[in-house]
Amino acid sequence: MADNEIHITPGMQRYIDQSKKDLADRTQYLEQVVKKWKFDTIAVHGLYSVHDALKNHQGAIIEPIFMSASQAYADSDEMAAALAYKIPTWCYSRIANPSTYYYEWTLALLEGYGFDGTTSCCSTSSGMAAISTAVLPFLQFRDNGSGPPNFVATAQCYGGTFQQFTVRLMQERNIECRWVADATDLSQWAEKIDKNTRLLYGELPSNPQLGFFDVQAVADLAHSHNLPLICDSTVATPALLRPICHGADIVVQSVTKSLSSGGFGICGAVISRKNIVSNIGDDGLLEDFALNVKFLQNRDLGPNLHPVQAVMALNDMRTIRSKMDMMSRSTEKVADFLADHPGVESVQYLGRTDHQHHELAARYLWLVDAEHDDQYNRAVNRYGHLMSFCVKGGAEKTRTVFDNLQRIWRATDLGRIKSVATIPAISTHQQQGEEGRELAKIPNNMIRLCVGAEHPDDIIADLDQALAALTKIYPVA
Repeated sequence: MADNEIHITPGMQRYIDQSKKDLADRTQYLEQVVKKWKFDTIAVHGLYSVHDALKNHQGAIIEPIFMSASQAYADSDEMAAALAYKIPTWCYSRIANPSTYYYEWTLALLEGYGFDGTTSCCSTSSGMAAISTAVLPFLQFRDNGSGPPNFVATAQCYGGTFQQFTVRLMQERNIECRWVADATDLSQWAEKIDKNTRLLYGELPSNPQLGFFDVQAVADLAHSHNLPLICDSTVATPALLRPICHGADIVVQSVTKSLSSGGFGICGAVISRKNIVSNIGDDGLLEDFALNVKFLQNRDLGPNLHPVQAVMALNDMRTIRSKMDMMSRSTEKVADFLADHPGVESVQYLGRTDHQHHELAARYLWLVDAEHDDQYNRAVNRYGHLMSFCVKGGAEKTRTVFDNLQRIWRATDLGRIKSVATIPAISTHQQQGEEGRELAKIPNNMIRLCVGAEHPDDIIADLDQALAALTKIYPVA
């Protein structure tokens, strides 16, 4: 994967030969042992084995945190082979680190669970860094007279994504993002693709509107034009949805959110399948996208993940399936309560049959391995912990309800073990303006609620008393 080939000395070759044996042993362990585990076992152990612990880490049960900024080498041959990427290395923590290595392998295995092929992962310092890491390699400008590149994306997306695509790419780099207003309408995707289109991008379920689309159909459309499909699956996590299993080429995760629900820091990840589809003609990039951007693009741009954050996130991920199950069930109860409340205009939750995308979401959102779980012994749908609701009476009354929350935290965060709410129009999606919010279907009276691990009765009680403030402040005539 090096930018330039170098002369291989006999000393370097010895290190290369040994690394090939080590990689073959790892591959054998991966294929014959790890990939036969159930999802929860992979989440708990990843690629960190007892053998690895005893051989390299003094028997540490939990993956160690490697705080050193760089790695020493035995001699010049090992250093030359490592810096040419001929052998595995963590020469400098901006490029790689043993702690991020375990984090990356766990995410690659979780997103690839149930997929027949191979997946790899590149860690990033945030979810936003993951998005830029995923899209920038495809948006290279080529002075061939055909004009600047463009890409097609769902208008219903996180506010930071909207800003990155609208301001950083469109306004600053003249790279056009062609927004799809209704992602369930395949013709809207198709009509925006031309010879300069480089990728399709979609967020599902979207934050905060709970937008959705047919992943397999959009992936097939993308591939028919020799384009990759990139999916932001942050809200669902691999516990409920693994887009690569449905044809997507690349998945981005803001691991900050649902995957590391403890809330102790910021982190992201890009997960890709091998041999992705693209019209840019870069064989190394297409063969193993995640590792290519890790060792080349991100080596130079530097959106690296700190090893402490990698291990803290990794520890949170171990119980992701059970947490997503519990919080999904709680969210359904909360959504049902709000749907029946006289102060609520509408509720947006994919788990409710009255949601316009419920049937489509039910085809894709399944609690992983529920059929092997003694609690269920069958496949069960789960729709996540994110929902939104609109308060009757407009923006002022919405703020009244929001300001009277006592147990639910007022913050722009989501995916926390604690319930968190925000008003997207004045927070996460404020900067995209009225026109952008209208395109994304975000009204001023919407409250986004991310249900945590508290008992749902206590969450409902807090919402009930906050909504009751409406009748105190705005008495019915």
